[in-house]
Amino acid sequence: MITARAWAGKRFAVLGLARSGAATVAALLAGGAEVLAHDDDPAKVQAIRNPKVEGHQLFIDDFTDWQEFEVDGLVLSPGVPLNRLPLVKYAAAARVPVIGDVELFAQARPELPPHRVVGITGTNGKSTTTALIHHILATAGVPTRMGGNIGLPILAQDALPLGGVYVLELSSYQIDLTQTLDCDVAVLLNITPDHLDRYAGFEGYAAAKARLFAMQTPGHAAIIGIGDEASSDIARQLARGGRAEDLTKIAPGVCMDQSRWPALQGPHNAQNALAAIAACEALGVSQRAINAGLASFGGLPHRMQIVGTRNGVRFVNDSKATNPTSTAPALQAFDRIHWICGGQAKTDDLDACRPGFANVKRAYTIGDAAALFERLLAPDMAVEQAGTLDAAVAAAWANAVPGDTILLSPACASFDQFRDFTARGDAFVDLVGALE
Repeated sequence: MITARAWAGKRFAVLGLARSGAATVAALLAGGAEVLAHDDDPAKVQAIRNPKVEGHQLFIDDFTDWQEFEVDGLVLSPGVPLNRLPLVKYAAAARVPVIGDVELFAQARPELPPHRVVGITGTNGKSTTTALIHHILATAGVPTRMGGNIGLPILAQDALPLGGVYVLELSSYQIDLTQTLDCDVAVLLNITPDHLDRYAGFEGYAAAKARLFAMQTPGHAAIIGIGDEASSDIARQLARGGRAEDLTKIAPGVCMDQSRWPALQGPHNAQNALAAIAACEALGVSQRAINAGLASFGGLPHRMQIVGTRNGVRFVNDSKATNPTSTAPALQAFDRIHWICGGQAKTDDLDACRPGFANVKRAYTIGDAAALFERLLAPDMAVEQAGTLDAAVAAAWANAVPGDTILLSPACASFDQFRDFTARGDAFVDLVGALE
């Protein structure tokens, strides 16, 4: 567990007690802080209760009258919407910092053995790139921890020894809740429309990503993919601000021999690999170790994951593709596709997927977006409204012939029918395993 003596004697209000929130409560208590804690789910509240500390350091409170308490910080889980929570306005009026667990990690850094931090953000590809950088470092023998928006909450992990590298996947929500994270290497892969319900338009979303570089000390490495205008603009602003020497730009369409990297196929993974290579070079990793890590990387579950072949039909779980831009690479990586798509739509079009439409034999739409996606796709391909994932898998299996690919790549969030994209992907794998 990562803690800080700087928290001792302070009081924090923690709202949201899922994995990162529960880890935050434990770390703050271990650091000697007092904690007011709340979650709308009574089970999550019960899970953090500790008879040894409750009533002394830990106070369960619904925050109805929280402004009567003097607190040193309001700690939110990333999923709590800043723009729709009155508590945030109260905190601002009282000049109480609104932060997250990544900011607490940043506050703890001075007490940790000397180390470096890599922060990775972007609309798409950040999980793969984070895992790839972590894997290359581990392959090279560098002590490393992976956290943030992937894996275990960073505060729940043990501190690294001297010379270690923390590799953090950072969503825009997490960056919103962070003020002092000075990344030795900051990576921005891309910015496309996403999470617009949380921001004042696309410009607000892009500005959240840009803050990762604003927190950096000049001289620290900045790696930016310039395949979209918003990211290119951030790179230009960085260069104009006197940080041109810090900047490495990753251009789209670079030809690479990806045959040596089985889990890194497709143009999107070429960009992910280039960003990871640049990050590891900035950390001083040898080219030989980088090449070994790229070759041995196994990929991520739920991201273009081949989960089996039955009677010559390949099944691919790409449940992590939660928006059209993220789905587009999968449609271009395979042919003769039976495409299962839909869920809780983030956009009202599928234009980003259009370059791969020629590879689709038939589409099967599910979830809240089933009717919308059927209307959008009908002019371009055979499509049927399946409604549920199990119905879609059954229909695709009935229509597929040897050489076809049945692809779950929803281009949507999962929350209409599943807990998260992981549960959706696991359900797909189970359905494939049950086919006769």
